[in-house]
Amino acid sequence: MRVQIIGVPQDLGANRRGVDMGPSAIRYAGVRERLESLGYTVQDRGNIPVSLRDERTAGDTRLRYLPEIQQTSELLAQTVREAVEAGDLPLVLGGDHSIAIGTLAGVAAVKECGVIWIDAHGDFNTPETTASGNIHGMPLAASLGRGDERLVSCGGFVAKAKEKNVALIGARDLDPEERDALRRSRISVFTMQDIDEMGMKRVMQQAVAAALDGTEGIAVSLDMDALDPLEAPGVGTPVRGGLTYREAHLAMELIAETGALLSLEVVEVNPILDYRNQTAELAVELIASALGKKII
Repeated sequence: MRVQIIGVPQDLGANRRGVDMGPSAIRYAGVRERLESLGYTVQDRGNIPVSLRDERTAGDTRLRYLPEIQQTSELLAQTVREAVEAGDLPLVLGGDHSIAIGTLAGVAAVKECGVIWIDAHGDFNTPETTASGNIHGMPLAASLGRGDERLVSCGGFVAKAKEKNVALIGARDLDPEERDALRRSRISVFTMQDIDEMGMKRVMQQAVAAALDGTEGIAVSLDMDALDPLEAPGVGTPVRGGLTYREAHLAMELIAETGALLSLEVVEVNPILDYRNQTAELAVELIASALGKKII
């Protein structure tokens, strides 16, 4: 299989600056070389063009930088769609998590997909529930048909997956109304408490079963803040009590074992807050595990 690397150096969806350098940090950490060592043919398509941040044009306080993020999402959706249509696996490097709106739109335009969303946060806010107006807190909701029409309709259609085919893993920092919306949804939500009690293997087995129930494969979105800040300090919104190094690797290894991965997205690497590129290097390790690297 060929892997297409697609960088999206966008930081408009978040308050804190720095994630726009995430794709460069992950490339510098050797992602292409690591995948080629696993036998993949790798094409780096460079970066999707993004708008520069200008607080004077932030716009609606409940949908900050909406036109700019909408434009990036449509460009990314088309690029990801082309990769999937070619039979390749798109590896999307962010950037803030708002880019997932475009990634999922591109995959879902070609394949009926389940979604495994690994994140400390729910990303299930809408303009009505957001406290910050930051769109990186909305991409899962938007991708499932909830929120502003301009985000919901990315790619020309609504609802990129069925809620019953979505699993959220590692949640530990949810807004009150977001929590209520997740409870009312059909999404399989696995909090850190669930992981503590059940173990990562059982959680992933249930998540994979949900994602593959009547679908053609799995789109994985990995926010590096899902990991504990001791493992991944270079993220924009760290939350204590996250995944351990081995829990994260096991999750990726079990995804690889399905043979059903349609796309992989890694977001929210912030080199400004990192220590000697530690988080980007860990991201490369996790990407390799998701694409089949084994201990023996």
